[in-house]
Amino acid sequence: MILPIYTLGQPVLRKMAEDITPEYPNLKELIQNMYDTLDRSEGIGLAAPQIGLAIRLVVINLDILSEDMPEYKGYIHTFINAHIVEYDDTEKDVSEEGCLSLPGLHEKVTRPTRIRVQYMDENFVEHDEWVGGYLARVMQHEFDHLDGKVFTDHIMGIRKQMIKGKLNSLLKGNFSCNYKVKVRK
Repeated sequence: MILPIYTLGQPVLRKMAEDITPEYPNLKELIQNMYDTLDRSEGIGLAAPQIGLAIRLVVINLDILSEDMPEYKGYIHTFINAHIVEYDDTEKDVSEEGCLSLPGLHEKVTRPTRIRVQYMDENFVEHDEWVGGYLARVMQHEFDHLDGKVFTDHIMGIRKQMIKGKLNSLLKGNFSCNYKVKVRK
């Protein structure tokens, strides 16, 4: 089932998400619905707060980028109770990001190129690993949603002032996109 994506201004996007247990109701169905929603919206990552649930659940599909990034062929992964436990700040990268919850807005964001993450997969098997490159950026972006943040929170100074009008338009629901959304009323 395709779920509506919550846009900027929805309180759930600013909440700290909670860990879940294997007994979370209809978890397998929820995960499948998140992948269906991600596919329909043509995104690469989706966090549960973006569909109105303040739980630590993220799905990422980088397979759709595999033509240009063959290392991600078949990379479709679920992250439960995901946390970034360490940042390797020795190298940072500046790259443009967008977000399904902020339709039409794209800005350059500086992030570390390597992070250490802990999470469980869809079978609740624990993982603790260092991740680098583009996947590290995607994880940071998606895991930010679990901590009540959006990518524009990382934009500083004059650039932040320059996008204020766009952010206000998003808050008012003045945007268009090709997927189902839920805007703040």
